[in-house]
Amino acid sequence: MQDVISYINSNREKYVDELKELLRIPSISTLAENKTDMMTAANFVLDKLTDAGMENARIIETKGHPLVYADWLHAPGKPTVLVYGHYDVQPVDPIDLWDSPPFEPTIKGDNIYARGATDDKGQMYMHIKTAEAFFKTQGKPPLNLKFIIEGEEEIGSGNLENFVNKNQDMLKCDAVMISDTSLYGPGIPTLTYGLRGLCYMEIQVTGPNRDLHSGTFGGGVDNPINVLAEMISKLKDKNGKIKIPGFYEDVINLTKKERENFKRLPFSEKQYAKTLGVKELKGEKGYTTLERVWARPTLDCNGIFGGFTGEGAKTVLPSKATAKISMRLVPDQDPKKIGKLFTKYINKIAPKSVKLEIKDLHGAYPIATSLDDKATTAAANALSKVFGKKTVFMREGGSIPIVVTFAKKLKAAPVLMGMGLNTENLHSPNEHFNLNHFHLGILSSAYFLDEFSK
Repeated sequence: MQDVISYINSNREKYVDELKELLRIPSISTLAENKTDMMTAANFVLDKLTDAGMENARIIETKGHPLVYADWLHAPGKPTVLVYGHYDVQPVDPIDLWDSPPFEPTIKGDNIYARGATDDKGQMYMHIKTAEAFFKTQGKPPLNLKFIIEGEEEIGSGNLENFVNKNQDMLKCDAVMISDTSLYGPGIPTLTYGLRGLCYMEIQVTGPNRDLHSGTFGGGVDNPINVLAEMISKLKDKNGKIKIPGFYEDVINLTKKERENFKRLPFSEKQYAKTLGVKELKGEKGYTTLERVWARPTLDCNGIFGGFTGEGAKTVLPSKATAKISMRLVPDQDPKKIGKLFTKYINKIAPKSVKLEIKDLHGAYPIATSLDDKATTAAANALSKVFGKKTVFMREGGSIPIVVTFAKKLKAAPVLMGMGLNTENLHSPNEHFNLNHFHLGILSSAYFLDEFSK
């Protein structure tokens, strides 16, 4: 391994220069005017995989933006790792809040500033450089290796999900390496082993057949906004417990080992509250803040609208009021089941004075990988070697639907070995990536392949 590590260390500046080239491509997947840039980015990834030494590298057309695939499958008896990442990025708005142009990579101190730096071009590119290091020094990687890099992660990964469903043999593997998550903190080797799922619903309450004068009709009919507010207030009790019957039925509770691991993580509730600009934290009684945001289901109103919301006064009783409600789910909750339970409960608590329309907008399944899984153990050992510290384990409160698709369809353990930081402005102006973590990520990826091959 020493020759691999020496190669990576000696090419540190070269890697940064190559990353700058990739970051200059405005591969914004949601904007039609950037379609040509998407193909440019896909071809860049293709060329770098080929240059690294990977075989069968090709562009795979989809109904949207293309996938990039490559493999090397000449290690009989050894496991297979599938590396996943994405080359598409978020829009840059508001542009006036950027301190430097979003597609002109700028280095300040230890950070490189550009759209896509941490999400996910910088993190994805680490693994291409790891593959290159093995080919250039040892002639081959220590195991079988596949890459699938997409251009639609920021818009839902719909075409990749279809591709995985139809090409399970092609993508068959023993572990999926994903670097699109964060370290717990600067310099802290971290593995994310769980992601929450999602059930996203919309409620529309309709009262009178038109907006009404609140003086003439107020007190005579139910106000849909008032009704909606009352219904939302009945979704949780004073202890933060969700009141929907059957909601917690399938929840797998945290193990003693997991709770002890969370307690060992450096965390200050006072500092957390200060960072968010609130005087007091709030959540489900009986759980710590980290447990609440990583490993407990939640219910929140994400938006509520109806009636007059413009400047000044307009005394109106609205005909309609709408709310969007998200429920973050944990293993083994099923978003489809939760959606049905939610609908049943809302219909039960709604007064007869209004009509309801309930829509299921979006869903994602939760996932948690065993801390004793072979791939997880190999990744933890690799990180510890590189960072010189014991690896910590965390869950993530958000959802990455494609991770669940990989796990279910390929029957392979996802290894979420992110090198970003939540403070690096992903999806916001002045996105950046710590170049020390970029380099440590390449080294960690190399040690992981070596560890898992054994």
